[in-house]
Amino acid sequence: MAKITYIENNKEEHVVEVPNGNTVMEGAVQNNIPGIDADCGGAMACATCHIYVDEKWYDKIKKKEDGEEDMIDMAFEPNKFSRLSCQITVSDDLDGLIVRMPSKQS
Repeated sequence: MAKITYIENNKEEHVVEVPNGNTVMEGAVQNNIPGIDADCGGAMACATCHIYVDEKWYDKIKKKEDGEEDMIDMAFEPNKFSRLSCQITVSDDLDGLIVRMPSKQS
């Protein structure tokens, strides 16, 4: 289990424990964290779970695959730390992960 800090665009923080094997998106949805809509339920068919991974964590998570990159291109204000939270699987290695939500989801 990993503690993940979700930071809304208004700077409000939510620190939750997410079980290993779940995704960062599932952790947000199961804990009613605003800012991650997850319209496709994690099928990587939208960009409504778009997040910005904190810079110090970015290189510690699995690299993006081409399909994820294509979806991020459709997200609102993507940057070099953009990821789809449905594509990040939680493990003990991610304990302390910090992610931020964009001002809106596409």
